Amino acid sequence: MKQEFNLVAELREDQGKGASRRLRRQGKVPAIIYGGGRPPRALVFDHNKVLHQLDQESFYSSILTIKVDDKTQAAILKDVQRHPAKRQIMHLDMQRVVEDEKIRMHVPIHIVGEQQAPGVKQGGGTVMRLMTEVEVSCLPRDLPEYFEVDISHLELDDMLYLSDIKAPEGVELTELSHGEGHDHAIVSVHLIKTAAVEEEAPAAAGEVPAQEQPAGEKPEQE
Repeated sequence: MKQEFNLVAELREDQGKGASRRLRRQGKVPAIIYGGGRPPRALVFDHNKVLHQLDQESFYSSILTIKVDDKTQAAILKDVQRHPAKRQIMHLDMQRVVEDEKIRMHVPIHIVGEQQAPGVKQGGGTVMRLMTEVEVSCLPRDLPEYFEVDISHLELDDMLYLSDIKAPEGVELTELSHGEGHDHAIVSVHLIKTAAVEEEAPAAAGEVPAQEQPAGEKPEQE
């Protein structure tokens, strides 16, 4: 069952960097919502509530319900600007969602069956996650929360590709639509080899290796 995300917003009239700084000091997050054939609107959210929602992976690939006063609007998150040093959200970009218009979103890839894979269990291989998410194009109602990829059958040096993802009806992986050469690998099982460096034991002080004895000389006899 998909998780629902509801966010309460206020309309923001003040514009500019100074106004945004004041909002952040008050524990608010400035935001913009656009698209859907309507002009952009500036919004403001409660910072701590947004921060809690952003800790959840599915928030980034879900249809969000934005409530302003007594009106609601479906939207998706398009961009998050974070403070480079603090755990602080600086700004949010959101796009309005229209039921009969396709959207593009990045959907996470969940790998399952790792410990059962013969290449791991018997072969001692390591699972290499080559992609953690994939962009899709679909109607809002068809948007998947994530893709589950089962690798329990993979042997050593096996790989799975974008075309191995079982996308539901109505969901297109945009990279595959570009044609041949875009079916990228998403996960593999490989044996990671470590280079062993053999060091020769140093010769004892004053001892000359046999192969380095001067020609015509014999080792001394005791």
